[in-house]
Amino acid sequence: MDPQSVIRKSAIKHLIQHLDIEQIINQKSKIINRILFHKTVATAGGIGYIGKGSGTVAAVAYCIVWFFLAEKIPVIWQVLGWITITLLGVYSSNKVENLWGHDSNKVVIDEVSGMMFTLLWMPVTWQYLLAGLVLFRFFDIVKPLGIRKAENLPGGWGVMADDVQAGIYSQILMQVLLAANLF
Repeated sequence: MDPQSVIRKSAIKHLIQHLDIEQIINQKSKIINRILFHKTVATAGGIGYIGKGSGTVAAVAYCIVWFFLAEKIPVIWQVLGWITITLLGVYSSNKVENLWGHDSNKVVIDEVSGMMFTLLWMPVTWQYLLAGLVLFRFFDIVKPLGIRKAENLPGGWGVMADDVQAGIYSQILMQVLLAANLF
């Protein structure tokens, strides 16, 4: 046997003797938990797995939460919640992009963020809820006024930016509705 083979066998034997199987299992478990966390965030608790229409379902789910909780939560906490969801959405969207591709239809945290911004500073009534949902989904699906360009941003920024922009445009029109006192 040549000297390199002896050294290689000795190194492998040494490595096997010092492997900590428990440590390897713990590392894999941590990685799996992180991936599961990012999948859960990106799919808004699993809504993204519904398939076709999951973006609308995520937006409606947030509308229901907003309708029952918005009056109980000070606006500053709603704004901080929106910022947190948006940044977490960017981060988690980046993490799942390697698994699902850029802006997968499973990723619906962006719809939640856009809907959150749409309804900020609005009176809690079913009329404003419905108007906000219709406006947001219009801007999110049609993507006028440069919204489509926002999708070209890299990674999670591109996933989230178009929906945030749709939420901003919706919020502007919601403020017009509020000022006109239509509801």
